Order: sequence, then structure tokens, then C-alpha cells
Amino acid sequence: MELMETIRPLMKEKSGRVWTATPDMTVYDALELMAEKEIGALPVLAGETLVGMISERDYARKVILKGKASRETPVAEIMAEVSFTVTPESTVEDCMLVMTTHRLRHLAVIENGALSGVVSLGDLVNWVIQSQRQTIRHLNEYIAGAYPV
Repeated sequence: MELMETIRPLMKEKSGRVWTATPDMTVYDALELMAEKEIGALPVLAGETLVGMISERDYARKVILKGKASRETPVAEIMAEVSFTVTPESTVEDCMLVMTTHRLRHLAVIENGALSGVVSLGDLVNWVIQSQRQTIRHLNEYIAGAYPV
């Protein structure tokens, strides 16, 4: 568990199902799905093609603050274009760098040309926390003389 490790193990820990929206889906329906699945964003697919990402933040900024109706507004109208994607072979560090540099909270994971998942900033922070805990445990074992040689 290190920052230079790929996100493949992280993706395996997540649920195998990737929840998605379509461009013609209403924002309300997308929000309902996010609430039901307890997730903060959905990749938007037109057929098999990734065309965007919709998040709770998009809803707050592009629907609520603009006085639009979520039951009438299509996802295509407020979704963010996907400028950056990663692969399962991307490192945790690379993902964090892309996310912090470009102020993203979610990245689509593409494998063999198709959407295979989404990694969130929270996923990566949890990974780092687990990695630090493991390092601390190993150092404590080493100091206590319980670390295998």
C-alpha cells in the first residue's frame, strides 16, 4: 500500500458495479440514483461512450443557483465534460496529482477503451490513511523487535 502503487487493488475493493447516467436522463433522476447508491457523482454514458460526469456539486451550482428545475433539466445540460481519465495502472499519486491540480473530486477509470469504474478523492485519501497506518504498524513492530528479518 504505497502512493506509487497502482489503483487496480483499490478498484477491486470497490463494488464491481458502476452506476451511470445518460445525457437525456433528468437531473432529478440522476440525483435520486446518487442518493440511493450513496455516491456523489455519476459518469454519463451515451451508449458505451463516456461523455461527462455529473455530481452533487454540478446540481448545486448549475441547477439550484440558476433557478432551474431538476425534474425538467437533462443531465447533458449541467454535466461536466470529462477532460481527464485514468487507467487501473495509474498510481495513487498520479490520480491525486490530477485531482488536486484540476480541482476534481472524481476520475473515470478506463480499461480497454471502456469505463471500468470511478475513483473519488475520498477513495484515495482512505488509501493513503490505510497506507500510513500500515507503515506505522510495521515501524512499531520493528522498534519492538517483532519485525521479521
